[in-house]
Amino acid sequence: MAEKRPKAKRPRPGKRSPRSPNRHGVVPRSASPEDALVDAVIEPHNVEPRNDDEIRPEFAESEESSSGAERLQKILSRAGVASRRKAEQLILEGRVTVNGKTITELGSKADLSRDHIKVDGTLLRAPKHNVYIALNKPKNCVTTVSDPEGRETVMHLMRGVRERVFPVGRLDYQSEGLLLMTNDGEFAHRITAPSNHVTKVYVVKVNGPLTEEQERAFREGVPMHGRKTAPAEIKMIKSGTNPWYEVKLAEGRQNQIRVMFQNFGRLVEKLRRVKIAFLDLDVPPGRYRSLTPKEIERFKKLLKLD
Repeated sequence: MAEKRPKAKRPRPGKRSPRSPNRHGVVPRSASPEDALVDAVIEPHNVEPRNDDEIRPEFAESEESSSGAERLQKILSRAGVASRRKAEQLILEGRVTVNGKTITELGSKADLSRDHIKVDGTLLRAPKHNVYIALNKPKNCVTTVSDPEGRETVMHLMRGVRERVFPVGRLDYQSEGLLLMTNDGEFAHRITAPSNHVTKVYVVKVNGPLTEEQERAFREGVPMHGRKTAPAEIKMIKSGTNPWYEVKLAEGRQNQIRVMFQNFGRLVEKLRRVKIAFLDLDVPPGRYRSLTPKEIERFKKLLKLD
């Protein structure tokens, strides 16, 4: 008697459409014109919620599926969520999920183009392309994405920029001058990291001159919040009762120049940043321009981003 063969499983009814789940269990999303214009970069203000039923059920960690994977803290930093150090803290606190699974190990990897990464329940999306802008920040404007006091922020000056960008570093409320805006978190992190020694140049008007001894002490560094400032450069560019100085710094602690002059009994009356690395301020107050491809390439080479 012939042995009975097991019946083959019949496929489920229904046609397979272009929107059927792929081998990873993801339903592809059609790209609409709106999707092409909105690049969620990803600080808490730049995330877009998505239905949980779109989340892939597993965090694939195999060698084959993780060929484009990167460490989570690098992904968060590059997306503008936080610096790498702060991103590591977010992971350790259990605030980051990948495809619905909470990740708390710093060695974990993911692929932002495939995996659904959430921070505090909000979805991270990769920008379609990176944007780099040079802005001349005016006075009486806050270098933040939003302000709880309702003051004008630098984002109000970004009208016409379709991508969601954020400021690189800071200029305080009364300061003005060159400020970079981008949606490239890794670029922003490297520009502001003290270890990269990116020089910023300022022109400063104060209410009285420094002595030669004070200038020497200024260059060597002064106490600030329990820690000495890094060596700086200073030279007088216009003498008088209220002289102007040029100051070069390789660090950017909050209100640093004002605090440094205050250490010698001098108050800053005007402060303008005129240069970041090789890039000079060349637009009027409140205006901006895109960096040229040559400038972007030069920054990437300086920051070792290639």
